[in-house]
Amino acid sequence: MRLTRHTDYALRLLMLLAMEPEAKHTIGEAARRYHISRNHMMKVAQTLVQAGFVGGLRGRRGGLRLERQAEAINLGAVVRATEESLDLVECFDRATNTCVVAPACRLRGALQDALKAFFDVLDAYSLADLINSPISVRRMRRLLTDSEGLESRT
Repeated sequence: MRLTRHTDYALRLLMLLAMEPEAKHTIGEAARRYHISRNHMMKVAQTLVQAGFVGGLRGRRGGLRLERQAEAINLGAVVRATEESLDLVECFDRATNTCVVAPACRLRGALQDALKAFFDVLDAYSLADLINSPISVRRMRRLLTDSEGLESRT
């Protein structure tokens, strides 16, 4: 299984907002720091706002902020909200399934068990768990700051 870039970027944006809750983070600034297109980041932010994880303030003094405490943002819930489809194989969607062996095949059951196990693990983590190490947070901030500086020097 592979998560979409949309989900990857959503998790990165949430980590930034959780690491620096006192700062106002614009879509442009977050996109620059992560070297992601502004358009991609805008779509990600819209998804996170619609799902209730992020709040957006419009205008000159606007920006993005977490709508909940980092401890209350579950990683499994974020992935479910940002992934367009969790159909690992065609037969997961009975409406469009054309697999001729589906009625006798046990692959779907095995993959459903694997997907459940995947989400069981993610459901055990919150956003706070990703940023609970001061050393890790300092290093990520430094990397995000350094990468922003590198981009402006080129």
